[in-house]
Amino acid sequence: MNDETILLSHGAGGERMARLIAEVFVAAFDNPTLRELGDSAVAPIEAGRLAFTTDAFVITPIFFPGGDIGHLSVCGTVNDLAAAGARPLHLSAAFIIEEGLPLADLKRVVASMKAAADEARASVIAGDTKVVPHGAADKMFITTSGVGVVPEGVDISPARARVGDAVLINGFIGDHGLAVLCAREGIELETPLRSDSAPLAGLVARVIEAAPETHCLRDPTRGGVAAALNEIAERSGACIELEETALPVREAARGACEILGLDPLHVANEGKMLVIVPEAQADAALAAMRRGRYGEGAARIGQVVEGPAGRVQLRTVLGTRRIVDRPVGEPMPRIC
Repeated sequence: MNDETILLSHGAGGERMARLIAEVFVAAFDNPTLRELGDSAVAPIEAGRLAFTTDAFVITPIFFPGGDIGHLSVCGTVNDLAAAGARPLHLSAAFIIEEGLPLADLKRVVASMKAAADEARASVIAGDTKVVPHGAADKMFITTSGVGVVPEGVDISPARARVGDAVLINGFIGDHGLAVLCAREGIELETPLRSDSAPLAGLVARVIEAAPETHCLRDPTRGGVAAALNEIAERSGACIELEETALPVREAARGACEILGLDPLHVANEGKMLVIVPEAQADAALAAMRRGRYGEGAARIGQVVEGPAGRVQLRTVLGTRRIVDRPVGEPMPRIC
């Protein structure tokens, strides 16, 4: 394509749009199903239970340390499927693009999506493109949907947490939200933070193989670990207790939170998975996480205990307990 920027005519259904689809999207995501370019993608599904999810991504800025809106959109969808115990199979992607976006930026985003999908062993098989006038969007919005298959015998649900279960996480918390916030506001840290955006289907598959009685999985995105664990506690009627000394937080992230008045437990992550397993399988699950590239800093951070139903609490370094609530308001907008 000779165009250097996206024009309204790229979304008008004519020759320019056809070239954009062929030379940017089909060229990047190429697979037999996508090549059909029908109104619906028709693809085979394995035997088992179907998992389906959809999400929208409106992050600012669209490029940030450690990732971009494209990588984020695929990882977010893949991880939602993985949190159901599913193996991701197929994705769709719908783009709302602001007129004037450099074509090079769109190609960069699409290439990043392709890399993340390949790593997750999933295919982008359908999509849509709309172009809106300058000022009607913030560069680019992406909506992705995904389907996967849950193998027989896997029963993952936020309602399954039980007293005595261990609470695990695969690494350091808060990196994504803080990296995006610093990039957006021009905040320079002595030790720069990078987003943890990553597709976790492989990590989850290892965990389930090592700990087949895994009860709950949850990716702590918006609202962070606090929001995710509160959802689990409410759905299961459990009381979850975290150990402050066990929380994996980088010093740079801890310092940034102190400066900005944020709680690391409230900061979004895009490459983390909370895992709740019976105590007898906790060590095996931890070992499985640590075997892969996204298991750095994997830790046991708490347990499900006898206590008030639906509560998440933190045992502090002083030995006292405080309630961990969901974040109130919108302390960190546009982080996913």
